[in-house]
Amino acid sequence: MNVDKVEKKLRLSVLDQSPVPAGSMPGQALQNSIELARLVDGLGYGRFWMSEHHAMDTLACTAPEVMLARIGAETKRIRIGSGGIMLPHYTPLKVAECFRMLHALYPGRVDLGIGRAPGGGPIEALALKRDRKTKMLDDFPDQVSELLAFLGRRFPEGHPFAGIRVSPEMPGAPDVWMLGSSMWSSAAAVEFGLPYSFAHFFSPVNTRAAIETYRRSFTGSIYRKEAEATVAVGVICAETQDEAEFLFSSVRLLQRRIRQGDRRPVASPEDAARELYLLGDIPQEEGEWPRYFVGTPAVVREQLESMAAELGIGELIVNTIVWDQAKRLRSYELLAGEFGMGSDRLSSLEGRELREASPIS
Repeated sequence: MNVDKVEKKLRLSVLDQSPVPAGSMPGQALQNSIELARLVDGLGYGRFWMSEHHAMDTLACTAPEVMLARIGAETKRIRIGSGGIMLPHYTPLKVAECFRMLHALYPGRVDLGIGRAPGGGPIEALALKRDRKTKMLDDFPDQVSELLAFLGRRFPEGHPFAGIRVSPEMPGAPDVWMLGSSMWSSAAAVEFGLPYSFAHFFSPVNTRAAIETYRRSFTGSIYRKEAEATVAVGVICAETQDEAEFLFSSVRLLQRRIRQGDRRPVASPEDAARELYLLGDIPQEEGEWPRYFVGTPAVVREQLESMAAELGIGELIVNTIVWDQAKRLRSYELLAGEFGMGSDRLSSLEGRELREASPIS
């Protein structure tokens, strides 16, 4: 076990991908995200990040910055952010403007997580390009440098962009995070001196190597004096182990479908279990820890704390996908209760009856 164990209480945050349940609509999935944000704000989670995906029936959020503008108004204390903005699709100035807008609206609460993945397939990446006559440039480091310079007004004297004032100008700035699921992203976080979040729920093979390399190689910067790393993990909590495993059927099928290029909405656990039975066994995925931690709150807490201690980190970002919105909310609530977090549900659940069978509010 890592000798640099976590001594403080493990902090929990949220990554939401606006999953679309089968039988529902993408617009409802976005409303579900707003409802979830209200709940976890009251429960005491630290951050609420939203992902960016394109042309997927499975996931509804294509523009995190739009959702964050609404979610910031619907919450009181939780940090809001992107998990992440896929920077190669955009100009650094436009991203800086969007997140300075959010910072002006919700000062001291905004995280800007950036990544270089496409958030979709190659056709979607081509459609997002402004100039389709040339190959996609692999200039992500230059984009990051430019973005940081715009946010902090740090262009050198004589640079053509040195005189640009990114509006709305005000003290402070969004907190920039490097996101990824590879050793490359770990090295990039070190190069720029940024905090780092590893997407373990997406790719669990290099989690330990990426986090340990980042922490070992990090030197202080204007953005962080010391290394700060998080890992995003999948979690499904329920009152019983059997129920949690049953709910997990939807994710097991979703992961299998995605590997085959199938982007349909999230199947109900009943339908997923039947389809998985027909598909038969699949090889076990590699990785020291599973992508998803599934079980009762006590079981999940023990596993999460063990992972965080092994990696020497003080925060985990929880991603939960289940078919039933009520079960998704309940999973976050059970986890918060097990970790001794807040229990204020009024902002999100007042006047709402929890349903047992439908994912549609």
